[in-house]
Amino acid sequence: MKTNSGSLLVVDDDQNILEAMADYLRSLGHRTETSLTCLDAIERLKEFPFQVVVCDVNLPDQDGFQLLEWVKENSPETAVIMLTGFGTIESAVEAIRLGAFEYLTKPVIDEELSLTIERCLEQRQVVEENKSLKAQLDQRFGLANIVGQDYKMQKMFDLIESVADTRTTVLILGENGTGKTMTARAIHQLSDRCSKPFVEVACGALPDTLLESELFGHKAGAFTGATHDKIGKFLQADGGTLFLDEIATSSPSLQVKLLRVLQDREFEAVGDNKTHSVDIRLILATNQNLEEMVAKGEFRQDLYYRINVITLTQPALRERISDIPLLIEHYLKIYNEQVGKSIKGFDASAVQAMLKYSWPGNVRELINVIERSVVLTKGDYIRIHDLPEQIRQEQSFLASSSNRVGNASLKSALANPERQIIIEALEANGWNRQNTAKALGINRTTLYKKMKKYEIDFEKQLMH
Repeated sequence: MKTNSGSLLVVDDDQNILEAMADYLRSLGHRTETSLTCLDAIERLKEFPFQVVVCDVNLPDQDGFQLLEWVKENSPETAVIMLTGFGTIESAVEAIRLGAFEYLTKPVIDEELSLTIERCLEQRQVVEENKSLKAQLDQRFGLANIVGQDYKMQKMFDLIESVADTRTTVLILGENGTGKTMTARAIHQLSDRCSKPFVEVACGALPDTLLESELFGHKAGAFTGATHDKIGKFLQADGGTLFLDEIATSSPSLQVKLLRVLQDREFEAVGDNKTHSVDIRLILATNQNLEEMVAKGEFRQDLYYRINVITLTQPALRERISDIPLLIEHYLKIYNEQVGKSIKGFDASAVQAMLKYSWPGNVRELINVIERSVVLTKGDYIRIHDLPEQIRQEQSFLASSSNRVGNASLKSALANPERQIIIEALEANGWNRQNTAKALGINRTTLYKKMKKYEIDFEKQLMH
């Protein structure tokens, strides 16, 4: 039973054969048109994008191979099935080489033609589904998914677009939650490697021994528990992109191996002597200051210079507060769809509170806040009381601080918080002044002076 119908163009200079094939294909449910010459077929193809062309090799004006070449150049999504009454292996090979889907010899059996067309249409459907999936990936992981109009983000976008289609190693710097993984995926999606694997490894999530095996693979018996061969992430990412997050946590021995892979694109699995070669694009990320780590001897200098070719700095959310309304709008739409709600937005007081909040968790924290608010809010708008307590508390603290300061000087405004910090540190250290001074990063004499200045006394504190 036929499961797929398509639009077909049948080309043959024999009127009887042409009509017989067309009638048969129409009986199967295909929209079928006919043409007697190569030039007429080309004109038909210019007017309508047929899914399949069934074409005889011998035509009165030009041969079918010329029509095949025209289709491959001007309508590459159209499949071509070649027919001939003088089939030879050489002509069949030539047809396939030029891009024909299939090469059939006359007289063509109806069922053979039907099955061939069915395979053409199924393959076309798979190609279209792949294109659709690719478009969805671009939408989900592409540059358009990274929201930001702040000049720091615009500079980052320009750099991403400049380096995406190269093999150059990229180092992404930024605090936790700023979206380093999203940036790495965007680089991959914009590159010519986008159809190949994107493999991510969180280096900080695994101990050194397991991380080495995870990256390079291992042979059975290489260590206790290695009961079978394992393919590592480097081989899994061959032809694509390997993203190593939290690279600063890697051990010195692993850093040596990483340096070699970066230089030679070669490595051996744990417990194996066989050398593997890979073609990968390496992207690394860290929230640490690698330059300082190199100065302290905590990160290899040669590896640092090898990975510090192109550096992208992901700005913290507090450094681009003008993007917060854009992010709110973007993720509100996403979570409205996911949760099945139609919340219209955040009201002015909620937006103001979010603009003034410090966002220690960066964009990741903002996304979580928006999701939480959408789930819990019962009205049309999300209001300040719908926000998490930490945002409301910071808003209240800022407001009360503003009231307290009034016309006072900055020096007097800062005095009370400093006094409170010293009291809390003393209490945490059992009022041991030496330990308290050490915890505060000041010497004991300075602590005594500040305690005297702020009239901090153990007995007085007990009276409160």
